[in-house]
Amino acid sequence: MVILAVLVGLFVAIEIGLRSLFGFGNPLIYIGDEKIGYLLAPNQQTYRFGSRIEINEFSMRSGKISKIPAPGTFRVLLLGDSIANGGWWTDQKNTISHLLMNSLTQSSNYQQIEVLNASANSWSPRNELAYLQKFGTFQSQNIVLLINTDDLFGTAPTSLPVGRDKNYPDRKPPLAIVEVLQRYTFKQKAIPELEALYPEGGDHGSIILEAIGNIQTLTQANNSQLIVAMTPLLRELNAKEKRHYEIVARQRLWDFVTENKINYIDFLPIFQANTNPKSLYHDHIHLNLQGNQFVVDVIEKSLLESLGENSTTH
Repeated sequence: MVILAVLVGLFVAIEIGLRSLFGFGNPLIYIGDEKIGYLLAPNQQTYRFGSRIEINEFSMRSGKISKIPAPGTFRVLLLGDSIANGGWWTDQKNTISHLLMNSLTQSSNYQQIEVLNASANSWSPRNELAYLQKFGTFQSQNIVLLINTDDLFGTAPTSLPVGRDKNYPDRKPPLAIVEVLQRYTFKQKAIPELEALYPEGGDHGSIILEAIGNIQTLTQANNSQLIVAMTPLLRELNAKEKRHYEIVARQRLWDFVTENKINYIDFLPIFQANTNPKSLYHDHIHLNLQGNQFVVDVIEKSLLESLGENSTTH
């Protein structure tokens, strides 16, 4: 009886520790969508490894908002993947959207600044276009499409990972201990149907550029201005590690945004000009707080130009 009591007590202590210290047992839940592929389930909050994460009613990593902004509001809609989202390693207040909102609040004369964050892991312009087509632009004056080099090769939106990939759960685990075992003990099973999507036919680069072009068209139709900003992979900062197909894809994007007169920010040369660009990264692709702030400073300058153009209307 004593041994049993000790074991039960130890089990309970581990369960409470995993939940309170690391946030296991309460992961973010995903839902499938026919057009978008998948998105974060609306209206959820959690703490993961000490970082607060909040998802609003529109599946954004933002607080509650109204569909229509209040008078005197300057609203920006940030679209992106895990870099814009920030993931579990980024507290809500340290996301690019929140940092940008705080910075713009201090540097503009608008009564209210809102920077909405519509993003999810591994999204590409095709997912982001589908999100806009479903939810609209929320009457944002500016839309910022934040992509990275990998997004130029994004596959077709699909809901196949939801509930089958451990990184896209569709329900809460019964216990925190169960989640730890599922994530770190059991090997992720391959999803044959998902692997079948990878060798997608056609000119893949053109499909991505077409999606960006459609985002621009939708943006203009809603009297918004589009900014496309692309961050590089960490290895791209080293000229010897650049890959030819990525160089070609980047050039195609440059030609496309130039031809279509899209406001474009290429962070590759900007990062390379930094004295210590590696200090901006959390890993090989995602940014840390310093990297997020660096990106915010550059995007803010572009947005302030827009504010200056529209200064007589607010």
